[in-house]
Amino acid sequence: MASSSGNDDDLTIPRAAINKMIKETLPNVRVANDARELVVNCCTEFIHLISSEANEICNKSDKKTISPEHVINLESLGFGSYITEVKDVLQECKTVALKRRKASSRLENLGIPEEELLRQQQELFAKARQQQAELEQQEWLQMQQAAQQAQMAAASASVAQQAGSSQDEDEEDEM
Repeated sequence: MASSSGNDDDLTIPRAAINKMIKETLPNVRVANDARELVVNCCTEFIHLISSEANEICNKSDKKTISPEHVINLESLGFGSYITEVKDVLQECKTVALKRRKASSRLENLGIPEEELLRQQQELFAKARQQQAELEQQEWLQMQQAAQQAQMAAASASVAQQAGSSQDEDEEDEM
């Protein structure tokens, strides 16, 4: 029913989605790859058929956007017996979408009270400050040790220089 232009061939339902639906619907049945391919093609054709009909209904009512009401009108395609089920699914989708919007806050999704999160954050800040202070203390001690070593080296060099010059004086006196 749908045209077989190159454009339509690119538009198919992902096979992973179809495989998941088949497994959920028929968990104990093996389905051949050819049958899976046929299901994908049938689903794609069904979607093309419904969307084309919804588009025609939309155009007849001078609308530019296809609404759920345009899609639900399935009687002209011979699917009138499914209208009740489709309306139930639409209501379920609206309920899920509303819950998603309400639960969009990350804090609400964690299930941890805000006070507890604040306390944990303050603990982490305190721990980070303590680690930073310990790091700075270690750096300061290392600088002090390096300064003491430099002083000791300078003092040793000075003593050695003085010892060397006094030895030179002693040798001059002996001559």
